[in-house]
Amino acid sequence: MSSIGYANALILVGAALAVLGVFSSLIATRVGAPLLLVFLLVGILAGEEGPGGIKFDDFYSTYLVGSAALAIVLFDGGLRTRFAAFRGAFFPAITLATLGVVLTAVLIGLVATYVLNLNFLEGLLIGSIVASTDAAAVFFLLRAGGQQLKRRVAATLEMESGTNDPIAVFMTILIVQLLLVSGQTSVGSIAYAALREALLGGLIGVAGGFAISFALNRIALPSGLHPLMVVASALFIYALAVVVGGSGFLAVYLAGIVLGNRPVRAFASITTFHDTLTWLCQIAMFIMLGLLVTPTKLIPYLAGSLALAFFLILVARPIAVWICLAPFGFQTSEKAFISWVGLRGAVSIFLAAIPTLSGVPGAEVYFSVAFVVVVVSLIVQGWSLTAVGRRLGVALDDPAPSVKRIEIDLPGQLDEELVGYPIVEGSPVVGHGTWPAWAKPVLIVRSEAILSPQEAGALRVGDYGYFLAPPQRVERLDRLFAPNEGYIDEETSAAFPFKGDVRMGAVADMYDLNVPPAEREMTIAELFNRRFEDNPRPGNRIDFGHARLVVRDIDDDNVSEARLDFVQEPQGGFAPIRSTSLRRLLGYPKRLARKVTRQR
Repeated sequence: MSSIGYANALILVGAALAVLGVFSSLIATRVGAPLLLVFLLVGILAGEEGPGGIKFDDFYSTYLVGSAALAIVLFDGGLRTRFAAFRGAFFPAITLATLGVVLTAVLIGLVATYVLNLNFLEGLLIGSIVASTDAAAVFFLLRAGGQQLKRRVAATLEMESGTNDPIAVFMTILIVQLLLVSGQTSVGSIAYAALREALLGGLIGVAGGFAISFALNRIALPSGLHPLMVVASALFIYALAVVVGGSGFLAVYLAGIVLGNRPVRAFASITTFHDTLTWLCQIAMFIMLGLLVTPTKLIPYLAGSLALAFFLILVARPIAVWICLAPFGFQTSEKAFISWVGLRGAVSIFLAAIPTLSGVPGAEVYFSVAFVVVVVSLIVQGWSLTAVGRRLGVALDDPAPSVKRIEIDLPGQLDEELVGYPIVEGSPVVGHGTWPAWAKPVLIVRSEAILSPQEAGALRVGDYGYFLAPPQRVERLDRLFAPNEGYIDEETSAAFPFKGDVRMGAVADMYDLNVPPAEREMTIAELFNRRFEDNPRPGNRIDFGHARLVVRDIDDDNVSEARLDFVQEPQGGFAPIRSTSLRRLLGYPKRLARKVTRQR
């Protein structure tokens, strides 16, 4: 009976820690603290040297839970990655994930041998443990930062963090084996093992992604089981790849990418479920890692660990990034930002458990150093990520909006789903009745009455609109329904429509806009593609002093229609033109010239 009581107490403590982690996230968002750090601190406070007093030193359980949690996080990252994001980012990301990891590990290894008084192989093991960026931390903080990064920068960071774990895991396991057998191995066997892991992991991941999509579309599962089947399949793909000698992390990431880019049934419920599950994985991973650490045992290694952490952030990571991205034409500010977003997280602490599980002499030093490096990375880099992105100018001028969206799958077909939005004050759709050609209005709920689009007419604040749209294009509708502080009411400004194939030079000459010479020969569509990294959305805008060009409609990823607004500056200056008559606007320069002549 005592064992039953212990099990129940364990469930109670685990649930209490999870609840505490969830509520502590509310405090963290108010003060701007990285949430992953908060979960880690909850674990430390609950540990044997904290108020909780829980003694936990089970590295095996930590490794087991960490493997499953990281597999789910990586699968979720792949699930949300579109093939279009690969354009221009695939080779830079792969270079960072391979050569970048090796360079970082070697640089850290050289410094670790000096500051921690280790031999080179032991120092290289520390370098391998902390060399890879953590997908959980990167995915999490990039999405939570409230910034819409340039497409190529965001895609490179996410792909790098999703694909560099296999190299770090391989190097860590290889060096552990070398330490245990006194360094006796051949270069050929190392190269063969690395190639085998990559090939097997890639093949199993791609095949697994297609298998999941086939099963979702062909097997009639009971309602609610689709997300569970996907999660179980992702874990199966990870475990199968590892058992046959491949890279499980690479396999599960590729499986997510394949599934996320194919039309599948119940995709909305799958992604919603994964949002919740990813949060749970984050909480479980970091609380367990916090429980595992004993703060007093970190003290002997604290000075050396801090030196390695800042060397990694300020020297090793930037050197690796600059070398790897040199052939790919990234701007200096972009390389600086990619250097700064080299967040370390659960992967490093997870890898630090391998020497302990393998019985490597002095394994305590690896775990202690990894823990300090992760904490410093989350504090220094995680806390400043948004500010650095803003300072370096790598975020787009118009960030992705926050919008409430309801998604409903339609059984019997895969091409469209039903999405619903509340119409709020400041939404660009208020008072308008035009939609992208691929979005079909179905019904409008107004004052508890259900109306057809024809009966409802123009949308009003307080309405609920429901539309049919392709799943891969749903996010583009968000711009039309999100509060937009920059939206200009046509009653207080002049708004004039232009097709996307109109040359910017013609628009600039007609309305005296200050357009850079390099952009005058571009069409409106080309200009938005350049400014918004080939990912323009309705509501995106470009300012030209007293005027503003705003996207109205998108067709095949290009701007098909935009409008030109003339706005009043806050301090006076340019007065708004209230008439919406094109003839009056075209006559404005002539009237202004006559007025100046009379004054002379």
